[in-house]
Amino acid sequence: MVVVYLHGFASGARSSKAAWFTERLAAHGVPTRCPDFNAPDFATLTISRMLERLDAELHSIGEPVALMGSSLGGTLAILAADRFRERIDRVVLLAPAVMFAKPGHHLLPPERIEEWRRKGALPFFHYADNRERLLNFAFYEDSLQYDPFGAALRQPTLIFQGVHDASVDAATVEQFARNRPNVTLSLLEDDHQLLASLPRIWNDVAPFLGAVE
Repeated sequence: MVVVYLHGFASGARSSKAAWFTERLAAHGVPTRCPDFNAPDFATLTISRMLERLDAELHSIGEPVALMGSSLGGTLAILAADRFRERIDRVVLLAPAVMFAKPGHHLLPPERIEEWRRKGALPFFHYADNRERLLNFAFYEDSLQYDPFGAALRQPTLIFQGVHDASVDAATVEQFARNRPNVTLSLLEDDHQLLASLPRIWNDVAPFLGAVE
């Protein structure tokens, strides 16, 4: 099993969670790939571009993979599991933004969306670079064509969601999981980053991804 880790919005391939899981999976002989969705430029990022990048990554592996997606990476994992279903064996979602750019997600308040539209670009704090970087309004416009909530997610799936998450409403994630018998949802006493819950998450993820002795 090859695991492809999909980082979140304004994050990067070397995020703390990506490194945490990569290290532990490697110790059990499970290889991990972490494509960088910021390339070639964060300003021109779109979900469409992320899907194209992931498509190329899946082709280069050439065998079914497990996807692990965090936040916006979780959105991407859901969309990819539908679009590239024959190449994806199973899915792990960490605080997935199932309502990304829709009511119920807190990317920006409506007045800031209008400002973004008017100016053409707005600065967002980029955690991988530890500074603000501009992002074009095309990112938001492009995202409106995608509906992760309505995607056909048929693979075995684990979801881990913090009940104190200020970015992703836990109630929407519960609703997403409710009528999908292939999905197991774990609600955790944690925030969006889920850092305090990583050991608890690993207990479930390790056997699910074949990282066992």
